Amino acid sequence: MIKLKEHKEYTEDKSIESLRPPSRVYLPLSQHLGKACVPEVKVGDSVALGQRIAGVQAHVWAPIHASVSGKVIAIQEWPHPVLARCKAVVLENDGEDRAYGNAKRRSRQEVNALTPEEIRAIVLEAGIVGMGGASFPTHIKLTPPKPVDTLLVNGAECEPYLTSDARLMTEYGHEIALGIEAVVSCLGVKEVYIGIEENKPDAIKIMRRHLHDAGWHLRILPSAYPQGGEKQLIKNILGREVPRGKLPFDCGVVVHNVATIFAVYEALYSSKALYERLVTVTGSVLERPKNLRVRLGTPVKDLIAHCAPLKEEPAKLIMGGPMMGIAQYTDEVPVIKSSGGLLLLSSDEAACLQEEACIRCGACVRKCPVGLMPTLIDLASRAGLWQQAKEYGALDCIECGVCSYVCPANRTLVQSIKRAKLEAAK
Repeated sequence: MIKLKEHKEYTEDKSIESLRPPSRVYLPLSQHLGKACVPEVKVGDSVALGQRIAGVQAHVWAPIHASVSGKVIAIQEWPHPVLARCKAVVLENDGEDRAYGNAKRRSRQEVNALTPEEIRAIVLEAGIVGMGGASFPTHIKLTPPKPVDTLLVNGAECEPYLTSDARLMTEYGHEIALGIEAVVSCLGVKEVYIGIEENKPDAIKIMRRHLHDAGWHLRILPSAYPQGGEKQLIKNILGREVPRGKLPFDCGVVVHNVATIFAVYEALYSSKALYERLVTVTGSVLERPKNLRVRLGTPVKDLIAHCAPLKEEPAKLIMGGPMMGIAQYTDEVPVIKSSGGLLLLSSDEAACLQEEACIRCGACVRKCPVGLMPTLIDLASRAGLWQQAKEYGALDCIECGVCSYVCPANRTLVQSIKRAKLEAAK
């Protein structure tokens, strides 16, 4: 764990605003970990808000829904925030927000009467995935292959600059508590913990009240990075260690991000598909950084325009935070299900440092949160020794960026390890 300058002051006190839906949305067919969806609509079709427009027969997948009402005008290649390019369904917004079907609103009593199978089916049909960044389909996490005894709710939001989860807890604490209640019913767990970093006093105050009423546990964590990693959270809150190559359910735990829990609440209580999410739009070059509720498929240039004017032209545009986010090559890239933040960096902040030879100091080894030796994986990767990189644990890397951050030689360790992961997984 390391201590980073948080930069959350830009938006931590900014209430959530809704961004006006754009004239066109670009909905990539890959917005989840797993097999990409195939279109279920064709050019010329009329669609309604929340209508399912893409799906696929696969074990790991989640459907995609229209984020506006209007007409399908194209199915084409388009910039993607993670994959560089991906086929997308392009919708022209008619400005009417005509809702699809008759959305069933359920009372708390009706939700509590749902069976685990019914909850999973609703969550699947709503297209919900992990919204902390991993984008793993949530209905699968609600069906653990082994018995679990604990639900751990991730409200850490340790990435610098990002505040959307904190605002969500502050403004929608009751709804998150109802979502937790439903997930507990689905999983049949006995214990519930929520972890929040100490730098979020408003969220802590709100969630403490709701957790106390339900008999659940609040754990206030020191502000450190990467506190919000699943395995780190499990170790720091429960004292359990997830073995190498294993997953949280192997030690009896399921972890869900607070935004995912809120999406589950909306699906169960309002029959709402996942077609919008909260995005922190921030950075020193913005005059008015904000926390925005954004329709999926909205080009990020619209988010930037809403927070204008710019103090200066950004030198780098990052989807996510500065540590694990991905730099973008165009502002046409759309918001997708895993897009929690949009960061604009100045030329000084984005300056590239000169890479030098490794000095064997061991800083990356000491600070790696999963106990790897990044320098060895880096050496194997640069030599094209993919199997050796795999033996050194490349596939266990969580890509947090700590190794690159602490390296006094400015080695691009995380990029090198990412390449080794891709090659070793082939």
